[in-house]
Amino acid sequence: MNHYNLSSDLELVSMLKDGDLTAFTEIHRRYYGVLYSHAYKRLPDSEEVKDILQELFICIWNNRETINIGSNLPAYLYTSVRNRILNIFKHQKIESDYITSFLHFAHQNEPLADEPFRIKELVAIVEAEVSLLPPQMRLIFEMSRNSYLSHQEIADKLNISSLTVRKQINNSLKILRVKLGTHFFMLFF
Repeated sequence: MNHYNLSSDLELVSMLKDGDLTAFTEIHRRYYGVLYSHAYKRLPDSEEVKDILQELFICIWNNRETINIGSNLPAYLYTSVRNRILNIFKHQKIESDYITSFLHFAHQNEPLADEPFRIKELVAIVEAEVSLLPPQMRLIFEMSRNSYLSHQEIADKLNISSLTVRKQINNSLKILRVKLGTHFFMLFF
């Protein structure tokens, strides 16, 4: 390994292109610290900088046979780190613009043009799913939600315990949540 310490950058790049893992390790050892310092000055997030450097060195190793580093390895590495940092800033700006746009839209409180249609469609879907419930469960659910009866009132009318009514309503809600989950998502997003 000693001769790798003494090798020039050009020699290391040449060995790297031939698949020499020790040459790659020497490049990493030689430049990781200075690249980290360089990146951290521009992006003071230690984990993000580590990710950038890891991606850079993985890219170099994976593309070692075709990579065009040229005659100046440090310039190539610094430029690659700078470009990765700029990509992060660009991505953060896009995220920020999207969030701002979404918040602006959300605060307008204007109904969507097709909102009445969506509500009508949702009601039809809910009614269809309720009709698929087991008969006793459906009856209890409809008495609770459509007739606005309390658990005790339903229990008295059907000669069952209020605990049974509560359990039947909870079970029906669980079933409907599972079945309607995707419909809610598709209708409102």
